[in-house]
Order: sequence, then C-alpha cells, then structure tokens
Amino acid sequence: MQPEPEPRYICSPEHSLMNASFFTLGALLVVGAALTGGVLWRRGPAAAVARLLLAGAGVGFVLAGLAPADVNENQHVLGALLIMAMGNIGLFLAGFGMAEHVPAPLRWGTSLLGVTAITAFGLFLSHHYLGLGMGGMERVAALPLLFWALAVGVRGLIRRAVRLQEAMPAERLSRAG
Repeated sequence: MQPEPEPRYICSPEHSLMNASFFTLGALLVVGAALTGGVLWRRGPAAAVARLLLAGAGVGFVLAGLAPADVNENQHVLGALLIMAMGNIGLFLAGFGMAEHVPAPLRWGTSLLGVTAITAFGLFLSHHYLGLGMGGMERVAALPLLFWALAVGVRGLIRRAVRLQEAMPAERLSRAG
C-alpha cells in the first residue's frame, strides 16, 4: 500500500506480466518510431520531433517495466513522465507530421488524442481527477498513445493486405501468360 499522494495498492497480482508488457510495448514503440520513417511520416521538423518524442515514450515504458513502483519508485516515475510528457506531446505533433496519404481523420484524431492526453496529464499532476481517482486519470493520460499505436498498426496491416491482394491477380496473369 502506497499512502501518497493518495492511498492505493501499487503491486498487481500479475505484476510480472504487466512489467513484461511495458518492456515489450516500449521496445516496439522505439522500433516502430525508427522503422516507419518513409512509410508513415512527412519530411520535416514536426515529424522528426514527433518520432523522437514517441521513441522517448517507448524508453519510458521500458523503464517503467524494468522498475516497478514498489521496487524503484524514482525510476518508475521517470518512466511514467517520459510516457506522459514526451509521448503525449509527440502524439500531438504526430498529427501534423504524418504523411499526406494517411487519412485526414486519422491525422486530426491523432492530434486530438494528444490534446486529450496532455490535458489529462496536467489534471493528473495537479491532483484534479474529475471523479476518476488517481489511477483513472493516470490511465486517461497514458492510454491515448496506446490507442493511437493500435490504430496506426491496424491501418498498416490492412493497407499491406490490400496491396498483397491487388498484386495477386497481376502475378497470376503473368504466370498464365
């Protein structure tokens, strides 16, 4: 039980699974920020800064996974700050840095998620939880980044499947001819 800033349990019964998922998520976020350069992003400072900040959030997830709050609270808090500060600002900028072929609703939704997460982070830091409790507001500050990563990943998988399906008939024709 952690008494401050509000009494709460900080060690889940499935803490090892949670920590492993934080580590994996962080590593994948860093790799994704690095490898999606020519596919997802425009050229320019907004995209470069967004990718750097999103990779920083990935490092934050790794730190949080390696240092649970009940083991090394300072390192865990540093990880959480990287996630909620760098990640949320990066999310906001990502909406402006995503390539033109990315549908406008996804670009605008990305920035809107960033604004939502930044606002929630400010409320979290100021201890204004709006009836959600400390943990609830912490989730509102952290989850938009995960929703965005899921949406972008699913869009990428769908685009790839469509391209493969479009390429198949041409491949069959070339074999038949």
